[in-house]
Amino acid sequence: MQKFQFHNMALTWLDGGTTYLDGGTMFGVVPKVIWSKRYPVNEKNQIELPTHPILVQYEGHNILIDSGLGTGKLTERQLRNLGVSQESRVEEDLAELGLTPEDIDTILMTHLHGDHAAGLTKWQGEELVSAFPNATIHVSATEWNEMQHPNIRSRNTYWKENWEPITGQVETFEGEKTLFDAITLIHTGGHSDGHSVIKMQSGDETILHMADIMPTHAHQNPLWVLAFDDYPMDSIYAKEKLMKEALENGYYFSFYHDAYYRILKWSVDGKEIVESLERKEKVI
Repeated sequence: MQKFQFHNMALTWLDGGTTYLDGGTMFGVVPKVIWSKRYPVNEKNQIELPTHPILVQYEGHNILIDSGLGTGKLTERQLRNLGVSQESRVEEDLAELGLTPEDIDTILMTHLHGDHAAGLTKWQGEELVSAFPNATIHVSATEWNEMQHPNIRSRNTYWKENWEPITGQVETFEGEKTLFDAITLIHTGGHSDGHSVIKMQSGDETILHMADIMPTHAHQNPLWVLAFDDYPMDSIYAKEKLMKEALENGYYFSFYHDAYYRILKWSVDGKEIVESLERKEKVI
């Protein structure tokens, strides 16, 4: 496990599983000859995309950003389509840290697509139950509504198995919501209608977690959006605005899906990485 000490806030990346998705889908209309220079691709045209929740420990709170793929929940077809090479080891990683799932008191969901939300529930015998029974789960009201009432496009990723066991734990918000005077969820839309980003502030510095409107460092360009995005222009507008703010103010950027960087900081012009925590294990 890799850690980043952010003043009095500690971030630890947990192993929530790994997927390999089609690179063209992940970079939308950007030609392969361009994006493949920024992010390696294998012979199947797939790129490695971890699904690694971030454990944030702050003032006695154990907070998760997203939840990973879960274990034993995906069908053979889903495993194949997602290119899953490994399912979640979140519970094992927590144990190594001296924690249990019951110690997680807060979960921040950027959105509820299966690769982010499947780890919220688990099988207990023949029943699906909450994987983190003592946590309050925060998600935008728009996302929670679509999770329960998916449309013809989103029903392929908003699965009842991921939300029915946790209904009593969910707290929704509109616009923005700040927790512990340090962590703010901001509804952006774009990747999904209810997608949110997260700002973490400590010691007069800020980490911006842009989730799936910038899933990897290679998606830095505001125009490089996913073919998966339901509202790509909203992704572009949100990313352009947030990138301007973040670069001008020297924010860090953290990642859930990046196979190469856990967290980094760019120069003001965005052309150079000036500080980073690289992922230890890199597999293509």
